[in-house]
Amino acid sequence: MRTLPGPTGHVAVVGAGLAGLSAALHLLGAGRRVTVLEREPLPGGRAGLLARGGYLMDTGPTVLTMPHLVGEAFSAVGDSLEGRLELVPLHPAYRARFADGSSLDVHSEAGPMAAEVERLAGPREAAGYLRLRAWLTRLHAVQMRSFIDANFDSPWQLLGPDLARLAALGGFGRLDAAIGRFLRDPRLRRVFSFQALYAGLPPARALAAYAVIAYMDTVAGVWFPRGGMHALPRALAAAAEAAGADLRYGHAVTRLERRGGRITAVHTEAERVPCDAVVLTCELATAYRLLGRRPRRPLPLRHAPSAVVLHAGCDRTWPQLGHHTLWFGASWESAFRRLTRTGELPADPSLLVTRPTATDPALAPPGRHLLYLLAPCPNTALGPAAHRWRELGPRYRDALLAELERRGLCGLASAVEEECLVTPADWAARGHAAGTPFSAAHTAAQTGPFRPRNLVRGTENAVLAGCGTTPGVGVPTAVLSGKLAAARVTGPRARRRAPRSAPAARRAEGAPA
Repeated sequence: MRTLPGPTGHVAVVGAGLAGLSAALHLLGAGRRVTVLEREPLPGGRAGLLARGGYLMDTGPTVLTMPHLVGEAFSAVGDSLEGRLELVPLHPAYRARFADGSSLDVHSEAGPMAAEVERLAGPREAAGYLRLRAWLTRLHAVQMRSFIDANFDSPWQLLGPDLARLAALGGFGRLDAAIGRFLRDPRLRRVFSFQALYAGLPPARALAAYAVIAYMDTVAGVWFPRGGMHALPRALAAAAEAAGADLRYGHAVTRLERRGGRITAVHTEAERVPCDAVVLTCELATAYRLLGRRPRRPLPLRHAPSAVVLHAGCDRTWPQLGHHTLWFGASWESAFRRLTRTGELPADPSLLVTRPTATDPALAPPGRHLLYLLAPCPNTALGPAAHRWRELGPRYRDALLAELERRGLCGLASAVEEECLVTPADWAARGHAAGTPFSAAHTAAQTGPFRPRNLVRGTENAVLAGCGTTPGVGVPTAVLSGKLAAARVTGPRARRRAPRSAPAARRAEGAPA
């Protein structure tokens, strides 16, 4: 694995999102001095926070899987996840509701999930689920060690025993067909293949290898941090600060100072920060602009679909909602075709409805509830341009509320007290290419060593991190990208501090044990 040449004693990390904070902790654990520069007044990046009318709204991801990867970042500085954050396992992980009126609670434990599948679709499908679960577990084991938690310098690194194992597992086939080998019921097939949308592709075109995302939530489990998802970056930032990081909020980076092929300082509007190396976790387009470099690619990057999100504080709740509810529309192939091919808004969308107050009532005023409504939509490169969403957004918001009322959330529109609507225009205004927060799609030509690499040709001491680079989109992969970026600075066998116990970590903060 290539590492940065020359001195790397002081590293400037641009961005205090999940990737930047993970990188900072791994760098600190390897003995580096770290300065983190964040344009916002608080940590989090995409995992931000909006306080409105007594409601605490997470503005980014709502699903937390694979928390042990976050634990690695804390452990790098001798801290612990358990000492910083209370994670609540979600049972069920999701509630799936289908257009025919049926529903399924998606459990991560094999026994309860097999029983649910049998209740919905019979014993043959339950047996198929158990075989699918075993396949997903093997798929994850092969991919994690060689393809996900790995830095690539060349496509030739793919060659090895795990590539053969992945091929033998059918990882290079199509996702929909792979799930279909185990499950025939179309409702169940959707539960285990909708995750392809995170990769930016319809299940019929996504590689079967991306079933590893289904492993993360349907097998490994889903958690929710007490205090909301924003509690995660807050805890990471607190651990980094306790370990010696210099965290500077409200400091937007304006340019990088260079001497030849090396970055010698990072500039904000207010100051110059000398450094030996820099980790850039901003959007790819912003990072390339700051570096004055852009990698040569035979084809331009293709971006994932976007989403319209409505954060709604409501004066009531609905008993049919779980913490996470996947509400599948009747159409499936046509919805994906609109999202990824024609650029039209889905006529019968599948929706994610998250109710975080089901787990943590303190996120809303007494007797109130938070809802997070996510509707996938085309990105601005394929669908409506950003400026059109200023007029389209409010109408689409009303249509979504009406659709959810039709599906059973009676009185939803009149129950909304506080709200924040986010459309592709807002994502574009925040610097997200093609108006999507999901970055580059995970096509075969944009995966693994073919994804934009975290080293940029022509710059000796800069590394990229975040969802646009290795390994990709999502909370676990963002955290991993920070770890992989740090390894480019420190080397793979850098010194790590011995873990402290959770009480010791709390005492280091000055809190009672």
